[in-house]
Order: sequence, then C-alpha cells, then structure tokens
Amino acid sequence: MGFSQDTGARAAKVEGSAGSLSKPEMDAGSAIAPACDVEIPRAARVGWLWRSPIADTVDRRNAPMLQVVLLLLGIVPPLMWAYRVLGSQIPWRAGETASLAMSLSVSAIALFGVVLIRRGRFQWAVRQMLVVVAVTMILGYATDGTQRQGFEQPLQIVWIVLAGLMIGRRALWLMYACVVAAFVAGGFVDARSGNPVDTGMNVAVGTLISAVMYLLIAVVVDRSVRALRETLADANRRGDELAQANRRLEIEMAEREKIQAQLVHAQKVEVVGRLASGVAHDFNHLLGLILGYAAKGRHVDDSAELKNALAGVEAAGRRATAVTHKLLNFSRHEMTHIERFDAGDALRDLQPMLRQLFDPRVRLVCELTEKPAPVAFDRAQLDLVVLNIAANANHAMPEGGRFELALRTSDAGSQVEIELRDSGHGMDDEVRNRLFEPFFTTKPSGQGSGLGLSVAHNLIASAGGSVAVESAVGKGSTFRIRLPAARETADA
Repeated sequence: MGFSQDTGARAAKVEGSAGSLSKPEMDAGSAIAPACDVEIPRAARVGWLWRSPIADTVDRRNAPMLQVVLLLLGIVPPLMWAYRVLGSQIPWRAGETASLAMSLSVSAIALFGVVLIRRGRFQWAVRQMLVVVAVTMILGYATDGTQRQGFEQPLQIVWIVLAGLMIGRRALWLMYACVVAAFVAGGFVDARSGNPVDTGMNVAVGTLISAVMYLLIAVVVDRSVRALRETLADANRRGDELAQANRRLEIEMAEREKIQAQLVHAQKVEVVGRLASGVAHDFNHLLGLILGYAAKGRHVDDSAELKNALAGVEAAGRRATAVTHKLLNFSRHEMTHIERFDAGDALRDLQPMLRQLFDPRVRLVCELTEKPAPVAFDRAQLDLVVLNIAANANHAMPEGGRFELALRTSDAGSQVEIELRDSGHGMDDEVRNRLFEPFFTTKPSGQGSGLGLSVAHNLIASAGGSVAVESAVGKGSTFRIRLPAARETADA
C-alpha cells in the first residue's frame, strides 16, 4: 500500500491537534485552563522534559506532553518515508513526491517547535503548529478534493474546539474560515473531476451544508467558551474584590489595634491618676491628724495627755502604714507575713484608731468576746481590712450614726467571725454586686481609689476566708468577715 498526498495532510493535522493542547491565550477575556492542566506528582516532574525555561505555570505543565507529540511527528514520518523509499517494493506513484515534501516539512516544523519550547517560546510553538494544520488542510483539499478527505473531517472539529479553548475567539474563527476555505477548494476539485455525481450544484450544496454544520459547531464552542471566560472573569473579579476587601480589613485592623493601644495607655494613665488622687486624699487626712496630735502634745504639760497625743500620732501612722500596705499588696511588690495572733487583741488595739477615724457624731460600739479567737493571718492586713470597711462606713454616715464592731467564734471553734455594721445610707443591688471590683468607687473624684474593698476581699479569700455583705438603701450595711481559726500548733 503506497503513500499519497493525504499522508502529509494527516501528519500535519495530528501535529496541529497536539499543538492545540497548550495553555489558553485570551484575545478578549480570561483564559480557559486546558484539560491537561492537572497537578503532576513531584516525582514525575524530574527529567529533561520538565526543565523547559517557561515562565507560565500552565504552559510549563503542558510542555512535556507537547514535546513528546512534536518529537513523534518529527521522527516517525521521516522513518516511514525512508522505509517507503528504501525498503518497499511498491512502485512510486504519481503525487507521492508532493506528499513526501509536505510530510518532511511538517516534521521539520515539529522539531523546530521542540527547539522553541526548549527556549521558553511555548506559545510560538503552538501557533506555528496551528498554522501548519491550516495550510496542510487547505492544500490537501485543493489537491485531492473533498472525497479523499472525508475520513479526516472529525479531526477538523477538534481543531476548531482546541483553537477556541487553547488560544481564543480569534483563533477559533480563523480556524473555521480555513475549514470553509478547504471545503470550497475541495469542491472546485470535485466539480472538475468529471464524476457525474459531482455536478456544480451538488458540490455547492454539499459545501454549503458542511459549512453550516461547522458554523453551528463553531457558534456553540464560541458561546460556551465565552460563558466560561465570563464566569472565570467574574470569579477573578470577585477574588480581586475579596483581596482588596481583605487589604482594607487588614488596614482597619491595624488602625484599630493602634487606637486600642492608645486607649489602653489612656486608661492606664487614668487609673494612675485616680489611684494617686485617692492616695493623696488619704495621706492628707492622716497628715492632718498627725499634725493635730503633734500640736496638741506640744501645748500640754501633763504626761498622760502627752501620752494620748503620741498614741494618736501612732494610730495615724499605722493608718498611713495600712494605706502603704494596700498599695504594695495591690501591686504584688510585698509578700504577706502570716502570724498566729488573737483577733480580739488586734481589734482592741485598733479601737483608738477607729475612734480617731470616725466623725464625732458617729457612735462606735465594740462587742468583743473574751474567748480566745486565734487566727493565722497578716496582722497588718487585718487592720487594713477593718480600717477600709470602717472608712467606707464613715463616708456612708455624713450626718452621724452608729458603727458596731463585733467578734464571735463558732460553737466548734473552727471559725472566727468579725461583724461590722453601720447605719448609713446603704447600697442598692448594682453597687453591692460591683463592691469588690478594683477601682470601683461611689465617692467623688479625688476622695477614694476604689482599691480598699477589692484588696480586703483578695486578702481574706487568699487566707481561706470569706466576706458576706448585706445592705439595702436606707438600712445601712453589714459586713461579715469569716476566717478559719488557727490551731494551737499553727506556726507563728
């Protein structure tokens, strides 16, 4: 069986089909990824075919496959023609010389396409193959007519589809125009063949029908590809919008973090200011007491009165020490010193300071049990707790009133209870629920730090005790402090 001019055309068509399998290039829209654009295992990417210097990711993935096809088209046809010329006993036929020249030209162009790919010119290789497909198709029809090309017409549909998918709309319609031109050229050859069936009218009608059928295919491919491009363009646009929104969000978050940092700094400054204002108020009051006692002691000659004045100075000094302890404990710069002592003795020693603390119109009533009430606690901190509650009670009774201090022990002797009751204006539920929050205070600015009750609550809780509060508006407040009783063997 001899070769004909169809051989070169078929080789070029196969080569054109392979050349279409590349990354799509957009003429007026977004690209459509080819079917071969799949993730390749890393192990399969090691080799000569994968080392082409192609920048585009999709082109680089399609390059190995296209190189294989081009190498086959560049090597196999010359070997087949060599066998035809040197090894076949079939006589040389008319027209085979033209087929030989066309086939070898296609092989040469295929090998040149491999060189282009190896130099990173993937798109050039694809486009030249499509040109070769179109030229060889038209030459084949113009030489042999339509009848001898009938079996290859399904491949022409593939070329149209691949041209639209791999390159764009312009390539699709150019390929369609080449197909129609090939049909017209083949129709002229058929009309001149002398075949009674191939009359001018029959050939024209057949060519028109084929052109219309391929037009329908081209329109469907064009509309489908356009829809895919528009969908991809919308997706890309939405992706860009999301990226821009994400960048705006990052900028807003950074700005918000900056503003939040400034707000935290401002709050810190405010807290320091409030704390300093409250401490200054307490120390001014204590300094006034100390100066008053000192002046009184300077003008008395009686040793007993001098002793009382010094006791007042000492009480005010202890109050100042308690304020200092409060600050140090709140900032955790000073460790507590747990010791075993009698709570009754501590409260008795605290009575002169309490009398000095309260307004003269406030009546102080102390009910202290004579039974031992040993506790394991920091004595200075116990003074701090009682003094803070007493100071708040004094502020709650601006018109005077009654303050009761009571000490009790449980029947089993396992618990010591200190009750502090005042007849002040009391608290509503909202104030009572926030009573132990740091820096919460109902006093005017500069008259309290809001730390006293918070520190007192933390001290008692850390010692295993509890603080219960009962209060109502207009009915005063009652604080019950419960501490675990110390055993006889407790460490001092």
